[in-house]
Amino acid sequence: MLKLVFVLAVAVLINTGCSKMYYAGMESVGIHKRDIMVDRVEDVKESQEDAQKEFKSALEQFGSLVKLEDTDLKAAYEEFNDEYEDAKEAADEVSENIDKLEDVSIALFDEWEEEITQYSNQKLKRQSQKKLRETRRKYDQMMKSMRQAEKSMQPVLAALHDNVLMLKHSLNAQAIGALKGEFASLKGDIKTLINSMNRSIKESDAFLASIEQ
Repeated sequence: MLKLVFVLAVAVLINTGCSKMYYAGMESVGIHKRDIMVDRVEDVKESQEDAQKEFKSALEQFGSLVKLEDTDLKAAYEEFNDEYEDAKEAADEVSENIDKLEDVSIALFDEWEEEITQYSNQKLKRQSQKKLRETRRKYDQMMKSMRQAEKSMQPVLAALHDNVLMLKHSLNAQAIGALKGEFASLKGDIKTLINSMNRSIKESDAFLASIEQ
């Protein structure tokens, strides 16, 4: 029970930017940077999967909206705006989780490099150096994929926001007509986003498999 209380208490430090204190506190109860890295890779994957669902839901709502001839445009705007806000929140969570993963990864690799200098056995030292290079290479590949997926969310969010504003500022049938032309473009952008996120998730799975060997 005391261990759990301590873990919960030290966990709040991550939100204050005290990363070193947080990692030190976690290690004092047997949770190391490698464990935290694995958890955060999983967090990124889960948030990307959630974001995919939110963007698909926003697209579906948009598609339903532009097909309607007679509707309560104010209610339609509110529903569409809610979908946009949900997608934005999901995108922000993806970015936050990637940043947290990057933070612990930098700390882990710095620690690994420092500990390599402590080897007296040169053979073991070379083996550890090789493992570090391989792990960092695979990590960099995964992170590049994550950042690309993160970047691909921004034009989609911008397009959703533009269409939300268009509907808000013109709550009439003409607004629906104007939005119809945007649907195909947005559909293509979201398809590209989903594919990018799927590649990122695949890279995450490969990275996790490599460090668990």
